[in-house]
Amino acid sequence: MSNLTGSRQPRPPYGTGPPSRAAVPTRRAPYRRPPVPVGAASRHTQVSRYRRRRLQWLVPWMFVAPPLILFLYFKILPLAQGVQMSFYDVRPYLGDRYVGGGNYVEATTQPLFTQAIWQTIILAVGTTAGSILLGFLLAILVEGQARHLWLVRTAAFLPVVTTMAVVAEVWQVMYYPDRSGALNTLLGWIGVGPEPFLQSPHQALASVVAVGIWRGAPYDMMIFLAGLATVDRNLYESAAVDGASRWSRFLHVTLPSLRPVITILFLLAALRGLRSFTEVFLLTNGGPGQSTQVIMVLIYKLGLEQGKLGVAAAGSMILFVATAAVTLAVYVWRRRAVVR
Repeated sequence: MSNLTGSRQPRPPYGTGPPSRAAVPTRRAPYRRPPVPVGAASRHTQVSRYRRRRLQWLVPWMFVAPPLILFLYFKILPLAQGVQMSFYDVRPYLGDRYVGGGNYVEATTQPLFTQAIWQTIILAVGTTAGSILLGFLLAILVEGQARHLWLVRTAAFLPVVTTMAVVAEVWQVMYYPDRSGALNTLLGWIGVGPEPFLQSPHQALASVVAVGIWRGAPYDMMIFLAGLATVDRNLYESAAVDGASRWSRFLHVTLPSLRPVITILFLLAALRGLRSFTEVFLLTNGGPGQSTQVIMVLIYKLGLEQGKLGVAAAGSMILFVATAAVTLAVYVWRRRAVVR
């Protein structure tokens, strides 16, 4: 009726009328991955695990590679060149000449080498025994939790971190053979001296041993402190309850607990004594005479002062074999002690 009359009916409000087809959202079906066969899935898992394992063994070597490269370049290659030089008569600008074992025969038969071997053994034994005993005594004295002990430990550890050149200069001043010297002044208070120390062929080696003990004892002290911290305190309490004295507790509790530490320190101190060079070279340079000439100083003089590089290389190989033998002997002794 209203259409016939021409009147326009009002539109319904927006959103109240029936929605058009274009306005109705279409809902998509969720994507589903096609099923993978069981054999293919297991094969894919195995491949991924294999790749992961390949990368796992590679990661540690990536961290170790830089120091290994430096070790190879500065240790292994010079060692190989030293082995090669020990069989040649090295003549710069003239060409090397193969001599076989002649360098080893010359190095071991000359009297200077034999004397240097004995003096090296004396120096190694003296510094090893002295530094271990003094380091253990220092560790017993400074062990504890008191706050002031850190200052004592730091002061005692200073010789280890001090440059050997400075240490040698200080000890040369202290060993001054006149009455005005530091040590001779102290000896004069008790009516002894003056002593020549480094100027005497009979006292020079003992004086160098004293410097080695003074320098090595603080390092041994720190290792002993770490070992004493691992000793079970219940063992001390049990021993005290059983009526054991302090000496018995030291013999039956402390020393057995420190056996691995003592073994490691013995090995390190022995190797340090066999390879002594800097302190001897700076204090006496092998003198007076040949009284303090050790193997390292003799090798230096043969190679760089006398130009016998092949003989010096042979001597260094003999020293290398000696240090390896000491290391192997200590290792075997430690394994037997553990088995027992």
